[in-house]
Amino acid sequence: MHVAQLELTDFRSWSHAHIQFEQGPNLLIGPNGHGKTNLVESLIYLSSLRSHRVSSDAPLVRAGQEAALIRSEILHDGRRLRADLALIPGKTNQARLNGSKLPRPRDLLGALRAVSFAPEDLALVRGEPAVRRRFLDEAVTARQPRLAATRSDYDRVLKQRNTLLRSVYLAKKTSSTGPGENDLATLDAWDSHLAMLGADLMAARLAVVDDSVEPMGKAHANIAEGRGDLSLGYRCSIPTGTTEATSEGDLPRSQEELTRLLSEALRNARSADLERGTTTVGPHRDDLDLSLGPLPVKGYASHGESWSVALALRLGIFELLSADGVAPVLILDDVFAELDERRRRRLAEYAQEAPQTLVTCAVSSDVPADLSGTRFNVWEDRVQRGET
Repeated sequence: MHVAQLELTDFRSWSHAHIQFEQGPNLLIGPNGHGKTNLVESLIYLSSLRSHRVSSDAPLVRAGQEAALIRSEILHDGRRLRADLALIPGKTNQARLNGSKLPRPRDLLGALRAVSFAPEDLALVRGEPAVRRRFLDEAVTARQPRLAATRSDYDRVLKQRNTLLRSVYLAKKTSSTGPGENDLATLDAWDSHLAMLGADLMAARLAVVDDSVEPMGKAHANIAEGRGDLSLGYRCSIPTGTTEATSEGDLPRSQEELTRLLSEALRNARSADLERGTTTVGPHRDDLDLSLGPLPVKGYASHGESWSVALALRLGIFELLSADGVAPVLILDDVFAELDERRRRRLAEYAQEAPQTLVTCAVSSDVPADLSGTRFNVWEDRVQRGET
């Protein structure tokens, strides 16, 4: 798979841009603030329906405009796909595939597979659990685009359940009576939906973790040159009767068993949920455990080690998706300047060997000497093809 063409209208700083990319490495070089990251951000958004830099769509639309348009031409196995996405803040975004309007933007997922690595990815190691949950869920939907609907439905049901819990909590604050029969019946219904959707999501997350152990470990060994073994596991919020949460080794893999486990956990946590006014168990409370040798990465890893782990996570997903049969586009956004010479060299090997890589750098000296490809000079919101 590779992106043959990208056209932007009113996306970020670009009033208009049109680029014809090549297979292999594509190097976007230009001063900071001239729009390089905006170009690759549009493809990251197209592949995942989210930006790696902001949480809402409004900043993605050029100031003073009502909408932004991303148009791409994607080649895969001799097939040519045209994927278009209109970003309209405050309204529903609109997506088209080969000219046909799609019912929902998420129906565009799978048209482009991309794995990106950017300075923001240090948060995978140092950030809050929500960052790692999002990382897992992006990998899940890259493998199985249908699960984007599961994620959306889970969030919707969770919000409804929390609204009910909050109303009961506030009612108890103003009255001595507990929840009524109608409240409990409604809570039973939300529990049933939440358990089924949560089990579907957890089963897919566990599959990603199970299948990523080897490629992430190999990627880390290559980048860090054997300096500490990376291990990872899924930390579940379902209590086991101790202060520790259930690890992935204790969890069943079948959706049926996970549904049963979540249903039981929601029943057991009901009193605590009613007391707190929020849902305390479920995949929205889970985390990805990362360790180097016997120590957790967070809080113990050095700056260089943190870079190695974050990079290994992304490259492990790249290898996982490639093993599934469709090698994704590899996007490296302004990261070579952040790495030491050894890590730069290792990353350049991945970039050179991938079917297509998009690399942004501020200056030519940031590009490793052994990384060659099609060059684009980016400055003052212009893109010009340079020497290869």
